[in-house]
Amino acid sequence: MTEDRQSKLLLLLLSQGQKSVHDIVVALNASPATVRRDLSELEQSGRIERLHGGARIATGSQKELAFSAREDNQIAAKRAIANAASALIQPNEAIFLDAGTTVLQLARHIKSNSVPINVFTNGLVIAQELAHVAHVNVTLIGGRVRSENLSMVGPAAIAMLDSLWFDRLFLGASAIDLGGHITSLDADEAATNAQMVARSASLVVLADGTKFNTRITHAVTKLGEGNHLISDAKPTGAFGAFIDAADVSFTQSGKPATLRVSHG
Repeated sequence: MTEDRQSKLLLLLLSQGQKSVHDIVVALNASPATVRRDLSELEQSGRIERLHGGARIATGSQKELAFSAREDNQIAAKRAIANAASALIQPNEAIFLDAGTTVLQLARHIKSNSVPINVFTNGLVIAQELAHVAHVNVTLIGGRVRSENLSMVGPAAIAMLDSLWFDRLFLGASAIDLGGHITSLDADEAATNAQMVARSASLVVLADGTKFNTRITHAVTKLGEGNHLISDAKPTGAFGAFIDAADVSFTQSGKPATLRVSHG
């Protein structure tokens, strides 16, 4: 629980900059004492700087937090989600893997099995992971390197995507709000991801439960009919009601079957 809350706190500071303790309390629905304790622990780890009445991401740590730290964060959940997602892949499909850290775990599943597959990706780490795997044909999309996420984004990436079609897109989500809107920290990354969605016959969103009920700056897409969400956490409340009403398929990692969500 503490790790989940601190992940959301870091995401809040990464996306919105300096925040007051009061703003963090409201955003996380936590007590002031709990937030101050989290801030103290994160300050001791060097990830944030405490300010009078608030906090911000530590100077020089944004890029490290944006990939290396996120790769290990919620690692058990990410591996379970990736395991569930790997069951959807069919031999010889053309799939797109975005550059997210949960999708990286899926790439490692693909690497360890023997299913022949055509992988397109904008993730430098994912391309490197699969480059020498005999049963995988890998294409890395060109574009501007976004160092925070080690991803290829921007107009050149979008232009290349416009000439391609994919059977299935596996998209990691930084944030999903109560209405199913998926958002990103970076405008170029959001636009590139939106083009991936447009060029894919099937959308599979991979997101651990810390990404639910959260919204950041730039719109990517909105979950809708025929889309598939895979998470370690079952959507509840208003978000669960949306998933059910929108006819979004849901799989809870570690469970045997795809579920319809009950929002009670």
